[in-house]
Amino acid sequence: MIAKSLKHLLIVLLAAIVSFAIANAAQAPQEGGTLPDFELKVPDNAQERDYLGLAGKSRFTISQIKADVVIIEIFSMYCPHCQREAPTMNDFYNRIQASDELRDRVKLIGIGVGNSAYEVDFFRKQYKVPFPLFEDGEFAIHQLLGEVRTPFFIGVRLKPDGSHRVFYSKLGGSKDAGRLLEEMVQRSGLAVP
Repeated sequence: MIAKSLKHLLIVLLAAIVSFAIANAAQAPQEGGTLPDFELKVPDNAQERDYLGLAGKSRFTISQIKADVVIIEIFSMYCPHCQREAPTMNDFYNRIQASDELRDRVKLIGIGVGNSAYEVDFFRKQYKVPFPLFEDGEFAIHQLLGEVRTPFFIGVRLKPDGSHRVFYSKLGGSKDAGRLLEEMVQRSGLAVP
């Protein structure tokens, strides 16, 4: 009788632990919500620091980037979808940079989940990526972001008070950089003449 009661208690405790773990597991950033708190290392490259507006810092949060909108690509150098997506994302970046209305207002970065600095640099060189890429070799940021599959895209609207709002959170990219840029501008609420 005691053994049966202990077995029942153990099953209830395990069920409670599993339920708690599932309830507290990180989820992908939700549209209308905010990003979890994390920091990235300021790039050593002066051009990338200037692009992000991060002079005089060693670490930064997404909200500290000097822009109205930040698009984050979650990628892995080993992901074949990310590799195929690279030319489209390069085109996406180039379209932003070519626009007088968007160049200073929209910034694009990539975070290489499970990738070391060496692996991120290899991806950058292999695919001629012109925008800043950051490593997440220990999967710390990836875990905070709900361990999303790659490539995953997050659009963040930055507010003047330092807060932010996620306006886009989606697995997979687009084969059409122009259409993706139009969607990001529209969904972010940027007023573009």
